[in-house]
Amino acid sequence: MKTRTTPYAWAVACTVAATLAAVSSGLSSQGLQGPNPDTSYHLGPDSLPQDGVPKGEIRGPFSLSSQAYPGTQHTYWVYVPAQYRSSVPASLMIFQDGQAFKNPDGNLRAHNVMDNLIYRREIPVMIGVFINPGRRPDQPEPTPQNWGDRDTNRPTEYNTLDDKYARVIVDELMPVLHKDFNISNDPERHGIGGASSGAIAAFTVAWQRPNDFRKVLSIVGSFVNLRGGHAYADIVQESEKKPIRIYLQDGRNDNRGTGRGGEYDETRDWFLQNVRLMKALTGKGYDVNYSWGLNRHDQAMGGAILPDMMRWLWRDHPVSVDANDAVERSFNEPGK
Repeated sequence: MKTRTTPYAWAVACTVAATLAAVSSGLSSQGLQGPNPDTSYHLGPDSLPQDGVPKGEIRGPFSLSSQAYPGTQHTYWVYVPAQYRSSVPASLMIFQDGQAFKNPDGNLRAHNVMDNLIYRREIPVMIGVFINPGRRPDQPEPTPQNWGDRDTNRPTEYNTLDDKYARVIVDELMPVLHKDFNISNDPERHGIGGASSGAIAAFTVAWQRPNDFRKVLSIVGSFVNLRGGHAYADIVQESEKKPIRIYLQDGRNDNRGTGRGGEYDETRDWFLQNVRLMKALTGKGYDVNYSWGLNRHDQAMGGAILPDMMRWLWRDHPVSVDANDAVERSFNEPGK
């Protein structure tokens, strides 16, 4: 597999070096000037409902009790594409912070992306799962306005570099999904993604269980020292290469590690740590792609490029090259 290395990567590295130099000179690492950069990112047609495109069904919410985190439960929803047939194994994509990724008015709208790309055969037919962080029954369900950092188990589950959350996904959720749907057992057909702490959680699941998940989608990933996540760049460099493909997205105006007292902490610099992880992955020969924009710590750019991220992650799904294969050259209509 080829690793994407371009002169742009070196330009990004130089940008980070310049930022650190400015910090050491006493300048703020935040330094955002002018208009809000997020206003330059807009959802394209692949993220919106399109006339004539069959719409998948979002089923749920369902509740999953956890043994990995006793006393907690995870709410999740399942996206079933119109083209799904129980006789044919489907691929799988799991999104952390499910309430955000399925929000019909949000920045991500992953269900629309899957509708449009599956219809045009740009990604395989896949079951999508939108799973929220765990919570006790007395705690509120995360919402698009409150993702649950202060009142659910999200910080512990998503930011800790152990195998507990991987157990939630692989040992607790996957058996239920396999019972209800015909999902391929091939780990190359299993993807997982998220934004912010949900992104590092997705990476941790694939890192801990590469025989179950091979594709990772990361939007403004929190590979920083919330609970030791900044160590991932070094861990990748020091570990045997794993069969993981990852797409990283972040912005130069993400949280840049300057606290309320004005002191800079590079372990809490989201953009720097994403670049460090990219360099570690490319150095080890991973199949990695990345996009750096001007966005802040949100999904403005990530949502705008989500269709491209999905196309790249799933670019190796089987295709027919038979010139006489009329089915392959047609839109992927629902099965009868």
